[in-house]
Amino acid sequence: MDAETPDRNPIRLSRRAFVVGAPLALAACQSDGIATAGLPVTPALAKGPPLPGEDFDYASAYAAVTDYDFKVPALPYKKFDRKFWRQVVDYDTRHPAGTIIVDPYGKFLYWTLPGGKALRYGIGVGKAGFAWSGEAKVRVKRVWPLWRPPREMIDRNPHLEKYWKDGYPRGPQNPLGARALDLWQGSVDTLYRIHGTKEPESIGRSASSGCIRMWNQDIMDLFERVPTHTNVVVLSKAPASA
Repeated sequence: MDAETPDRNPIRLSRRAFVVGAPLALAACQSDGIATAGLPVTPALAKGPPLPGEDFDYASAYAAVTDYDFKVPALPYKKFDRKFWRQVVDYDTRHPAGTIIVDPYGKFLYWTLPGGKALRYGIGVGKAGFAWSGEAKVRVKRVWPLWRPPREMIDRNPHLEKYWKDGYPRGPQNPLGARALDLWQGSVDTLYRIHGTKEPESIGRSASSGCIRMWNQDIMDLFERVPTHTNVVVLSKAPASA
């Protein structure tokens, strides 16, 4: 499973300094990177990137982009099932607008909107994605997180030992991708993560490792929409309508 521990010192990217979050335990798909601060507590539904509509420009949405001096390659989105493209859909739920709902069975993540709608993204689900369900909050948001393999993964793949001390370098080849959202229940880290991926073909599938994967362009989009303290619901069973 994807895991990592935080740096001891803040890092600097693109001449901007950020504060690194508190240390986390070594397990599941932990992440570390640049933690955001000062975000509003309530979801800002009126802010953020435009919602995809009938004339949405997917070519631009999934185009290559330079982000904090890292180059995110263009996503060949037309190669993938259209249902996994970022899109607004009808979605009936008891949870209020601004909630993230993860359906690991259907391979979708929903960000709920007013009026029975939701912004839906395709996801890939690792073993950890099926190991935990329930409700949590986004406590830490990380930009270009580091990745450290857990000891059990190193035992299976000794060549990963070199990444134990300092972690896998940040960048497009990092297993956690461009962004990570760390989910906590109160003061307890669930060790559950929503993060990017360097393997776009894993979206819509059950991946061999990791928590919840999203295309880098999609996790970057979601990252801009949701503040810390956003409620997250991970379903424990497939929805009846699935």
